[in-house]
Amino acid sequence: MDEFIFNQKPKKILKLDKNFNPIILGNLAFEETVAKSENPCFIKIAIERHNQQIASVTAYIFHEKYNQSNANFLYIERLIKTLLWLKGGFRVYIGGNETIGNRIKEAYQKKELRGFDQQFMTNVYEHNFEVLVVNIENVPNSNETSTSIGRHLDGYRIGFDAGGSDRKVSAVVNGKSIYSEEIVWHPKTNSDPKYHYNGIMDSLKRAASKLKKVDAIGVSSAGIFINNRVAVASLFRQIPQDVFDLEVRDMYIKIQKEFNNVPIEVINDGDVTALAGAMSLDSNNILGIAMGTSEAAGYVDGLGNLTGWLNELCFVPVDYNKDSMIDEWSQDYGVGVTYFSQDAVIKLSKSAGIDLDEKLSPAEKLKVIQNLAENKDIRAIEIFETIGVYLGYTLAYYARFYDISQVLILGRVTSGIGGLKILEQTNKLLKNEFTDLSKQITVTLPDEQSRRVGQSIAAASLPKL
Repeated sequence: MDEFIFNQKPKKILKLDKNFNPIILGNLAFEETVAKSENPCFIKIAIERHNQQIASVTAYIFHEKYNQSNANFLYIERLIKTLLWLKGGFRVYIGGNETIGNRIKEAYQKKELRGFDQQFMTNVYEHNFEVLVVNIENVPNSNETSTSIGRHLDGYRIGFDAGGSDRKVSAVVNGKSIYSEEIVWHPKTNSDPKYHYNGIMDSLKRAASKLKKVDAIGVSSAGIFINNRVAVASLFRQIPQDVFDLEVRDMYIKIQKEFNNVPIEVINDGDVTALAGAMSLDSNNILGIAMGTSEAAGYVDGLGNLTGWLNELCFVPVDYNKDSMIDEWSQDYGVGVTYFSQDAVIKLSKSAGIDLDEKLSPAEKLKVIQNLAENKDIRAIEIFETIGVYLGYTLAYYARFYDISQVLILGRVTSGIGGLKILEQTNKLLKNEFTDLSKQITVTLPDEQSRRVGQSIAAASLPKL
């Protein structure tokens, strides 16, 4: 049996991805088989992040007498990877099975296996990453809190959004945008931090010139931010680590000083997207998923608060197919970025028989395929329908970790007819294969105008005066 248990294809094989093995189907098959076995082994896992926040989960794996060590490892390894990128952490506790614990520990010590994850978490939390194999009673219980942030609309505010291809800024007065502007930039390919700093300051000053004063600045940006400090962000990928530590980590602290120390809040753009949705819908338990250059995500819990989780779903496993596309950054297979971004569209275009000019940028390739879809090219439409099936299965997996009532799908991949096809197939799959979940979750595609204005106002609302 071993790893073959995870080879669970969709009921309807995907024409453009015939070897797609949704992680939710593989996990359900593994868990069902383990439950029917004798003396399954009880495992407890906890992951610790900043401020002594701890997320813990329990699971069952095969007893060692079944010789299912590879299946056990794959299931637990993918679970831990999911928790790390969804919630974040620098310390992993594993109790209940020393063999599987030591194997996980070894994997995170090997650069070729989980080296990216290990180094990333070390950089985020500025704490050496470690895996502790302990007695099960020494695995800590969950200890998590969420924080009320945003929804402050009083005063003269600037809302800034730092994206991978453009930077957007708005001047907001008492909750209404009086000015907004988008400027194309190329932060991911620039290794000089002055380029980023000057670009951000340029946008902020443009907005400030439209206000009689600046009371607060809210920043929405791709990346991970802790106490307004840049932990890790793809926008700064080309900057050497030593230069990053010296000039980038405290960039927004420096910018705050340039604006006379007015209140400033810097938050991941996914969280701001979810907050914007919560504000416009007057609802909570919202998961926002933006499909653009990567897969960005954010979450507002049942209290209307932000959780402090990483929500880096671009690195969360989606597919058990080990021959699936490798993510160029993390060097792992089957993770979200290759299913819910422009990379996914380009990947599927090959299976669809669409030839793209390799001289084009990824964004330009996406536009070509979107234009084909708008002209009713069945090959292009099938690409977006495939992404919708991906999303349906993956939302069933995400729902194991998030309490979701609303899912907002956004980003340039969802523009035009492509977004409608994604939405259609997602809802269809949930209704047909996860009926109870489909009654709980509403998946929506906000219109372009409300997305843009809502995002800027939500960003501006982050700081409290």
